[in-house]
Amino acid sequence: MKRLSLQWRITLMTALLMCLTGVLINCMVGYSGMRYMDSIGTEASAHGEVQADSPSSFDPASKELDDELTIVVSNAQESFGATSWYITAAVTLLGGVLAYFVSGHALRPLRSFAAQVESVQPDNLADTKISEDVPAELRRCSASFNDMIARLDEGFSAQRQFTGNAAHELRTPLALMQAQVELFCAEHPGIDADTASLLGLLQEQTERMTHMTTTLLEMSELRGVPCNDEIDLAPMIEEVLTDLAPLAEEKGITLANEGEAQMIGSDTLIYRLLFNLAENAIRYGAPSSTVQISTRDEGDRVLLRVRDQGLGIPEQYQTSIFQPFFRVDKSRSRAYGGVGLGLALAGEIAALHGGSIEVEESSESGTTMLVTLPARVLG
Repeated sequence: MKRLSLQWRITLMTALLMCLTGVLINCMVGYSGMRYMDSIGTEASAHGEVQADSPSSFDPASKELDDELTIVVSNAQESFGATSWYITAAVTLLGGVLAYFVSGHALRPLRSFAAQVESVQPDNLADTKISEDVPAELRRCSASFNDMIARLDEGFSAQRQFTGNAAHELRTPLALMQAQVELFCAEHPGIDADTASLLGLLQEQTERMTHMTTTLLEMSELRGVPCNDEIDLAPMIEEVLTDLAPLAEEKGITLANEGEAQMIGSDTLIYRLLFNLAENAIRYGAPSSTVQISTRDEGDRVLLRVRDQGLGIPEQYQTSIFQPFFRVDKSRSRAYGGVGLGLALAGEIAALHGGSIEVEESSESGTTMLVTLPARVLG
């Protein structure tokens, strides 16, 4: 059956269904007809005994039959007609139900194919391959889809490799430039104001580029990080907030944490995800406000929320902020030292763990970032 095309499967199943339906109709109508004919014969026998020299059959149109027997025949005909329509309706309904389930069985390979296609995500291209054990109509489509997935995976891999190589090559000259600028400033403390301003700008931009290349390198190497650590999120969040306390004190921001949960993942990457979200909330939060991280365990998933009291994110940008180098306000981002990769890296880490990150709500009174991660029972 697997070697037959989808068209032939549906054709054979429909023909078999029609055959079974015809046999069922013939059996039920024949049974009904015999039943009502027996009823007529019984009524005729009860009306009067048949003489020995009388014929063994009777003619319903004979004038010798009285009105009572005529009524019996008429009622039997009406009952037979009504019963035939009931049988037709019942068999039609039964045939429709059977056709629904039979066609569903025939189209099961198509639904399975669609489900496999829907499971393809940018982060699992290398592990995704559509089964080619499908009907003839889908076999070519399946092979073509697998070829396309392979080409996309090669393209993404080449992009990640290029990004990683470029970031790796930039780290050394940037570190050298930063060291030389710092050394020059230390050896020439009495330089004029213009030169000092220029050196300060060079140092600031060199640090920014160094941070950017480090983040790009981390993003390119995410796929090779094992995600099998047992993580207790409450202590990790406390550690993140402790590390960010000096930055929060500069703006008078209060840091808060509530809830607890456990999960399996990369301890280093989850820490970086939480650090990036909390740092972003502190940088763009209003002075003397509060940044809160809450954790909630919902059985099969862990919900992490990072709330700030900043200016909010316009609705049209709430999905774009997770793209690399995207910034809602470039001048404000540069003033706070951002490079446009923090949220992109957080999104990559969440996807690597089978989760997601989104803007749950945002207004002029603040923003709430929601991270959804799969929870697993720790052994």
